[in-house]
Amino acid sequence: MERVVIIGTGTMAVGIGAGFLASGFDAIFLGRTLEKASRSLALARQTALSLGAQPSEVDPLGQAGLIEEWSSWQEVVWVLETVAEDFELKRVLFAKLDKQVPAAIPIGSNSSGFPISRIAAGLSTRLRMFNAHYFMPAHLVPLVEIALGVDSSAELAEQVCAIYRRAGKQPVLVRQDIPGFLANRIQHALMREALDLIDRGIASAEDVDTAVRYSFGFRYAAAGPILQKEISGWDSMARATEEIYPSLSNTTVLARCVAERIAAGQTGMKAGAGFMAWPAERAAAERAAYERRLQAAFGILKHTKTC
Repeated sequence: MERVVIIGTGTMAVGIGAGFLASGFDAIFLGRTLEKASRSLALARQTALSLGAQPSEVDPLGQAGLIEEWSSWQEVVWVLETVAEDFELKRVLFAKLDKQVPAAIPIGSNSSGFPISRIAAGLSTRLRMFNAHYFMPAHLVPLVEIALGVDSSAELAEQVCAIYRRAGKQPVLVRQDIPGFLANRIQHALMREALDLIDRGIASAEDVDTAVRYSFGFRYAAAGPILQKEISGWDSMARATEEIYPSLSNTTVLARCVAERIAAGQTGMKAGAGFMAWPAERAAAERAAYERRLQAAFGILKHTKTC
């Protein structure tokens, strides 16, 4: 049985661990206290059941332990940290893992903001260290970005991608250590234009969401942007760029509509308001509906084979 070690006990750790448990991997949760690690393991088992795993398959799997004391590395194929997004915390942790984890085992960071080149700088085994970026909710979103640092082994990165394929995920290999990796760069390009349209009064937040969900967003579940244009033809796209590209937003600062809401404490569901009002009951219902939609979409995607 393949084993993975997940360092951290927060929401991402639970979702990541649940995905591995549901796919038959043995997941080891390491925390600063055994209580937190055990709680994360219990939540991951529950979440794995929501993915369709059976209790008889999940209950025997999983262990909890302490970061400082763990020394059992037999059958471990992957170590992934999910601790708080604090550079010094991650840097100190990786310095320990550099010595603590046998050199043949690859190590990843789920950081979305700190490149692995900085986290692993100067460490003797940095060639086996990568960013491994998930998207929330980690147990439902299939993508995992495996990003190479300046010293990371491309061959070993391919082996990590193979681990994720066995775990039912869809890995992509990001071959250069750039801000935002792959998906977030594309996502932020879209968000910059969407928020600019709201700032200029061209569309409401609700209409922006509707436009994306029911046009190209709807198509993207069936075909990504490159394949979609392979189908429709690059010549028509090229003609449209002449008119559209010069008018697109190229701002390097946060949109006014977002800055104003942050200043007012309206940061979204967690604050009770954002572009919309989010009383607790409505927020809970929308989160549940969001997860149902993701599960339905994943049900389609996982049965789709690419050429």
